[in-house]
Amino acid sequence: MNRRNAGVLCLMLLAAAGGYWYARIGTVQAAVQNRVFEIRTYTAAEGKLNELHARFRDNTLRIFQKHGMTSVAYWSPMDEPLSKNTLIYVLAFPNRDAAKKSWDEFQNDPEWQKVRKESEANGRLVTKAESVFVEPADYSPLK
Repeated sequence: MNRRNAGVLCLMLLAAAGGYWYARIGTVQAAVQNRVFEIRTYTAAEGKLNELHARFRDNTLRIFQKHGMTSVAYWSPMDEPLSKNTLIYVLAFPNRDAAKKSWDEFQNDPEWQKVRKESEANGRLVTKAESVFVEPADYSPLK
């Protein structure tokens, strides 16, 4: 799958999540109209995808939450070659400044540093990380 198709896939996944989240946010929607979303795509090192999922499942989501990072959704591509090495997820932030602050705090968190070091004792889990910040279109059900 080429980059363009992967980008389209990410946007389609975000749109699907939007329907779900629109139903959940109801009256909160007005309070979060300026939110920004970050679509992140990680390419796992050879044979390390399950370990990457475990790190997210067991630690990363909790540490994200501690730093004000709202997890919207996490996806595993179904088709090869991405199904063998790719994790795609979306985070929400009140604005870009909050995103930067949260990421800085997360990267400097001693608990995260320990988790990362322990999980990478046998080599790095991620060989490539891509990030795209997006904002909802004016007609998007998810804001």
